[in-house]
Amino acid sequence: MRFEGCGTAIVTPFQNDFSVDEEVLRKLVQRQIRAGVHFLVPCGTTGENPTLTHKEHLRVVEITLEEAKGRVPVLAGAGGYNTADVMDLARELEALGADGLLSVTPYYNKPTQEGLYQHYRAIAGATRLPIVLYNVPGRCATNLEPATVARLAKIENIVGVKEASGNIGQMAAVLNAVPDNFSVLAGDDSVALPLFSLGGKGVISVAANEVPREMARLCECGLAGDFAGARAIHRKYLPLMEINFVESNPIPVKAAMSLMGLLEPVWRLPLVAPKAENWKKIREVLETVEVLERVAVAATSAAN
Repeated sequence: MRFEGCGTAIVTPFQNDFSVDEEVLRKLVQRQIRAGVHFLVPCGTTGENPTLTHKEHLRVVEITLEEAKGRVPVLAGAGGYNTADVMDLARELEALGADGLLSVTPYYNKPTQEGLYQHYRAIAGATRLPIVLYNVPGRCATNLEPATVARLAKIENIVGVKEASGNIGQMAAVLNAVPDNFSVLAGDDSVALPLFSLGGKGVISVAANEVPREMARLCECGLAGDFAGARAIHRKYLPLMEINFVESNPIPVKAAMSLMGLLEPVWRLPLVAPKAENWKKIREVLETVEVLERVAVAATSAAN
């Protein structure tokens, strides 16, 4: 299976007692599917996976699969710095019925490039599921270099990479080093458009939590070579893409979604609510891109 287009790095909603809000999660998944996103990514960093228990992690993926019902692929988060643990999680997610795995590079222990290769090779050997590598050196302090990605791309069930280095030159080097059927996905919404021009296949998106239809359309334009259409969407929603990182992700996106009436503004420690001035900035951006206005109209229509 290939992962292309807009994949939403879906948030994990919590109730005020900090438990997973399963009812709201189901509604969020349905909202994504109705909007036309191309695949879903539960239990990534945006889903606050470091604070989920093992049982909760599996349950969030299970609910996503139940609501998706095969209509869109589910690329479940399965990464960590203990290779054996990731292998066990990969097997469990395969048994649940996940369509693929998104596996972040090991953080904190800073493996070498050979260590990264052997880590992913071991995970690939533990499951039949397709694996998308996830390179985010800003969070993990380890960079998955293009030559290592090229080596890993030769393993049959390693099918893509989420490139969140922020380095367009590195992304271009990765695209030059891998086969055409290997999906190079943007890890940041703001670089999805330039990555399409280089041959990228999509984005694993934070902004799609707020504007799924628009991000899906941006990707469809990019894949079709309609750069004028993609550019128009990018320009309109760039302020939203940027405000989503005014504090650590997913603090701002969950704040925005709470203002949109989609979930309760609850984060698990060590994440906390945004500073007051950033709440204001988030609201202002939502108003600028006319998201709050749309939500209000939809709520009125539903009430009537």
